[in-house]
Amino acid sequence: MVLSAFLAGLALVLASAAVVAVRGLRLWRQTKRTGRRLGSELAAFERRAARTERLLGEADRASRDLEAALERLRRSRAQLRVLRAALERSGRRVRWLRAFTPW
Repeated sequence: MVLSAFLAGLALVLASAAVVAVRGLRLWRQTKRTGRRLGSELAAFERRAARTERLLGEADRASRDLEAALERLRRSRAQLRVLRAALERSGRRVRWLRAFTPW
């Protein structure tokens, strides 16, 4: 009786050790697979983050270039207004000469 109980207990211990070993092996393989997949996803994320950072830098430079161009445009338009006003003044001053010109 004791021997059969001991053998049954030993069989249960061996069976549970086998189950634990199989589950441990599955867990280890799953961990390796997950690590590889996570590593590739992290690498892809880093590439996308670097691209986004580069694009943001380019957008920032383009924005600064646009601001500089707008400032140059404002100055050019102010100069144009001054020149047009001077042209109108000079045109008013010499309007009387049109009577003496054929065109």
